[in-house]
Amino acid sequence: MDTQVMFQISYGLFVLTAREGEKDNGCIINTLQQVTDTPLRVAITVNKRNYTHDMILHTGVFNVSILSEQASFGTFRHFGFQSGRDTDKMKDYMGLRRAENGVMYLAGRDTNGYLSARVFDTVDLGTHTMFLADVTGAERLSDVPSCTYNYYQSHIKP
Repeated sequence: MDTQVMFQISYGLFVLTAREGEKDNGCIINTLQQVTDTPLRVAITVNKRNYTHDMILHTGVFNVSILSEQASFGTFRHFGFQSGRDTDKMKDYMGLRRAENGVMYLAGRDTNGYLSARVFDTVDLGTHTMFLADVTGAERLSDVPSCTYNYYQSHIKP
């Protein structure tokens, strides 16, 4: 596990992916924080209306791909900030790999790292759920800086 990936999550935008049965799904989130060092734990917050949210509740595992400053607007448009039951966002998307937990993650120029996690607790926040999870894998994919929301607004979004 590459713990330097944790530095890359200190800010940025992420593609959250989950898998249930034969279906993978994903959406963009901006809430990923490291909670503890030992054991290595993270927290994400996901809108309850996202289908990816339901998949994580059911399976207890997810991946987070850290978007880099080289991410294209097409990636943001493709994954969006909402995931639906009837949309196969993984179909025909180039640069996907399957991690050791069975869930896909984004690889290639759009990302600089990813992490895999297993949920150990949830917190109901009304419209959202906070998932607290143990990091089960992490890999740094490039040294390109992470894409912040400000960078997205000034350099990527048309």
